[in-house]
Amino acid sequence: MLTRRLLTSTMAAGAASLALPRFARATPQRADNIVLVHGLFADGSCWSEVIARLQPAGLNVTAVQNPLTTLPEAVAQTQLVLDRQVGPTVLVGHSYSGVIVSEAGIDPKITALVYVAARAPDAGEDYAALAKRFPPAPASAGIVFQGDEGRLSEQAFLRDFAGDVPSAQAMVLYAEQQPFHKALLAGRTQHAAWRQKPSFYAVSTEDRTINPDLERFMAKRMGATTIELPSSHLSMISHPAEISALILQAAGRT
Repeated sequence: MLTRRLLTSTMAAGAASLALPRFARATPQRADNIVLVHGLFADGSCWSEVIARLQPAGLNVTAVQNPLTTLPEAVAQTQLVLDRQVGPTVLVGHSYSGVIVSEAGIDPKITALVYVAARAPDAGEDYAALAKRFPPAPASAGIVFQGDEGRLSEQAFLRDFAGDVPSAQAMVLYAEQQPFHKALLAGRTQHAAWRQKPSFYAVSTEDRTINPDLERFMAKRMGATTIELPSSHLSMISHPAEISALILQAAGRT
């Protein structure tokens, strides 16, 4: 009898952990502010094409300059930008900055979260361990370190990070990439804001930086409103109209 009770309890706990977040499919509140956070191998300019589409819709848009040093410092920089927003705000993260969105997204003014080919860890989750459940993405083999700072090699950047971006534009982005510190990847979130806020996810089906099936797993786990784009990791550059439309939907503007 005891064994049966333990088994029943274990199964119930497992089912609860896989249950969709209560607010995942909720209709997002209308928001006037959009805060965009970039990930590794980039800077705030990677959002330029999206910003150019959101501003004419009357939205107040800000791109965070992510320091890429440690998770607490990246979250603090994002929080400084959030503190300047007045009223409902949508928080958007690309790639690594999905970690930041998951942590900073608990801010009361955040009404919805958007993940663009992004990491979406649960609270306290070891993302590296999660990623190992899927075949490795090729870009990781192209990271080169100089001391504690990491960058993508030119070949990996052009082939595995920006594969569907015109070559001349991709070379400019390569020149602009910011190095990240090893300590950044060691950070773990204390919160998973996607368990509390309406969430949206753009999967890049041709992604060679994050495995597309890992992206699908994270999007499904959070119960996100999900789109799939035939894109490299940089969908906000190669598919800015679709990413902008998803953000507008998260802002209650459709």
